[in-house]
Amino acid sequence: MSGSGPAVRVSIESSCEKQVQEVSLDGMETYVPPLSMSQNLAKLAQRIDFGQGSDSDEEGAETEPRDPQEWGKQEPEEDEATVKFQPSLWPWDSVRNNLRSSLTEMCVLYDVLSVVKEKKYMALDPVSQDPSAGKTPQVFQLISKKKSLATAAQLLLKGADKLSKSVAENQENRRQRDFNSELLRLRSQWKLRKVGDKILGDLSYRSAGSLFPHAGTFEVIKNTDIDLDKKLPEDYCPLNVQIPSDLEGSAYIKVSIQKQAPDIGDLGTVSLFRRQPKAKAGTQPWHVKLEAAQNVLLCKEIFAQLSREAVQIKSQIPHIVVKNQIISQPFPGLQLSISLCHSTGEKKNQRASPEKPKPDDHLYVLEHNLHQLMREFHKQTLSSIVMPHPASAPFGHKRQRMAGPMAYDKAEISNLQQNEGLLEKIIKQAKHIFLRSRTARTIDSLASRIEDPQIQAHWSNINDVYESSVKVLITSQGYEQICKSIQLQLNIGVEQIRVVHRDGRVITLSHQEQELQDFLLSQMSQHQVHAVQQLAKVMGWHVLSFSNHVGLGSVESIGNASAITVASSNGEYAISVRNGPESGCKVLVQFPRSQSKELPKSDVIQDGKWNHLRGPYKEVHWSKMEGRNFVYKMELLMAALTPCP
Repeated sequence: MSGSGPAVRVSIESSCEKQVQEVSLDGMETYVPPLSMSQNLAKLAQRIDFGQGSDSDEEGAETEPRDPQEWGKQEPEEDEATVKFQPSLWPWDSVRNNLRSSLTEMCVLYDVLSVVKEKKYMALDPVSQDPSAGKTPQVFQLISKKKSLATAAQLLLKGADKLSKSVAENQENRRQRDFNSELLRLRSQWKLRKVGDKILGDLSYRSAGSLFPHAGTFEVIKNTDIDLDKKLPEDYCPLNVQIPSDLEGSAYIKVSIQKQAPDIGDLGTVSLFRRQPKAKAGTQPWHVKLEAAQNVLLCKEIFAQLSREAVQIKSQIPHIVVKNQIISQPFPGLQLSISLCHSTGEKKNQRASPEKPKPDDHLYVLEHNLHQLMREFHKQTLSSIVMPHPASAPFGHKRQRMAGPMAYDKAEISNLQQNEGLLEKIIKQAKHIFLRSRTARTIDSLASRIEDPQIQAHWSNINDVYESSVKVLITSQGYEQICKSIQLQLNIGVEQIRVVHRDGRVITLSHQEQELQDFLLSQMSQHQVHAVQQLAKVMGWHVLSFSNHVGLGSVESIGNASAITVASSNGEYAISVRNGPESGCKVLVQFPRSQSKELPKSDVIQDGKWNHLRGPYKEVHWSKMEGRNFVYKMELLMAALTPCP
């Protein structure tokens, strides 16, 4: 289309469809994948012409001749452009402008550097100086240097004096601060009070309910034995405590059970000290010292309470209190010794240890229980304090003022007022511990001495201070499933042992060791007979007779003998077993009359049916039988006498 008007630019956008890259022989088209954002950005950047001016198009347009009609048409457009803002024609216009401005600045910088560096553009002449003014004699230089060095030395000395004074003041302030911080830490753990110029503390248990008359007062002092000029040691503490002389060192309560009592004159003179455990790392020395002193005070209070009760209690065998020991007799031939061992750390109070160290018979459980009982006593003292009541009428429940048949008599009131003391409780606990250890020793000795049958003990983990329980099983090796008849429950008390059988029978035993041993031996003897009874049921034999207490034969010194008689399934053979705790096992076998050659022929018994009766018994040499135990030998014997099907 021809015309005199300006050319119209038409922009053609690409279609959204993907371009076809390849068409295979089977007609499948492979498309070109679309460009990513980074690839599209790089493609647009390649189209920028950095050499073309921003207004080149406009200048080219101005150079062309225009008709008056075109000028007339362009003027209103220019007027409109002054009013309205016309955006850039393409998005990379601002980038091109910034790059051009940076290029201009780099060109200017290059020109400035060229002018300064190359002499052909500009020359710089130096300023002339007076040669006489620059020369000074060496004497004047040395004097000036000396004065400047002296001034610097004076400044350094003044600074050093100020630093030494500040360091001394800081050390003194640090000592004061450390003392105050340690005092604050001490106050958070111990009771302190200020009396005049002194700081006193309390070690006693009066606030917890203690009635011990000892004051238990210690004094807090400032540690001034360290020289400030010297280096402080690592274990330095600005605070120190001063405790009473009778609470220094370490102490503990030793509780032991002995079989033979020493002479009364030697009591209280034996060295019973033990090594003290080392203090933990990081623990303050005053804390360790105060804890040891408080422990000494508590041990003295416990021993004083025990001594007071030992004198006041009226028992059949009186308690003996000599120096630092209390002797009691819980069982005949045994003595309970409670000793207060106090070591002050001085060599004159410590005797040389013997060449052969004695075994440690100290019962740590009873020592712990003594401390626990004393704390319970303190708690009861605090809870038993009665508040003041009005004198007009006591308030309380109505039942407390009711008389008649509901009122308490003298015996009931006296029973309510009776409370066991510390010594009585610890003696009962010592009796129980000794009886329990003796029972365990008896069971272990029987288990190691007697291999057939086997005895097993299962101790309960949940026990009381006055009662323990153990389950005793008597079994035979290899026959645990069929031999479960003997199961005993031993409840060990303070002075006696209650035995509960599997069928519910209860037997009470005393504290004598021989009595328990005889009872267990009789039960082991009965186990063999019960095992034969259970084995006969498994083997198909019939039980003819059974008795736990046989009245015939020799009398056993320990318990009674038990016996059983079993017969084979067809009745031809019979086995009789008699087992006693002391006499041992005796096995007899009865054969049929037809197999007995020793019987004389009788003219009376002519019929052949009488030959099926069993003849006399014959004893079996049980020690020559093969087998690992009694039940295994009995099984072999029954199997040999059982007829073949």
